[in-house]
Amino acid sequence: MYETELRRLRELILLMAGKVEKMIAQSVKALVDHDIGLANDTIEADHQVNHDEIKSDELCLIILAKRQPMALDLRFITLALKMVTDLERIGDLAVNIAERVTDLGSELLLPKLYVDIPRMAAIVQSMIRDAIDAFVAGDVEKAHDVVDRDDEVDELYTRIFRELLGIMRDESKVKHGMHIQSVAKVLERMADHCTNLAEQVIFMVKGKDIRHIGKLGQN
Repeated sequence: MYETELRRLRELILLMAGKVEKMIAQSVKALVDHDIGLANDTIEADHQVNHDEIKSDELCLIILAKRQPMALDLRFITLALKMVTDLERIGDLAVNIAERVTDLGSELLLPKLYVDIPRMAAIVQSMIRDAIDAFVAGDVEKAHDVVDRDDEVDELYTRIFRELLGIMRDESKVKHGMHIQSVAKVLERMADHCTNLAEQVIFMVKGKDIRHIGKLGQN
């Protein structure tokens, strides 16, 4: 029964992560394609992610109360509680992008940003996927790779921000530029949450807290 509960918790987190990854893809596709219907689908999907968070939290509390886990299992349960919070927040950020789509309506993205915004989103999706894979497999090396990948997202954000500073010299493009800068910032914040996920995996496996240390934690 205990192993069944732990397996069920893993499954819930995997399902939740899959839904959040899909929300990121949908929200950015909606932005690039000016697809308000897809943006609304993303917003609706957030309700299920919120529901998954509640179910996962409830199961964690049941396991803690009934089983009183020790050592690695206790770290696993503690990690699960934190992971679902990060996943739920990433889902909220995907909703934020979707809401920008409804604000922009039929306005076109600037051509260069058709490349950079989806590229940022693709890296963030890979970070979620690999962080969850690392969680399931207890793979510390893969978790460190996720932490390292945050630098790629930061670099893209900086590049987009600099490009927008030049573009927004044209007053007619200020509103549009502000929306796009906000989307890039949202993706950068998603990457930070993915980094949190990876750092928590490292703590679960090694009992070593590398928060605020980052890549130095590999030494």
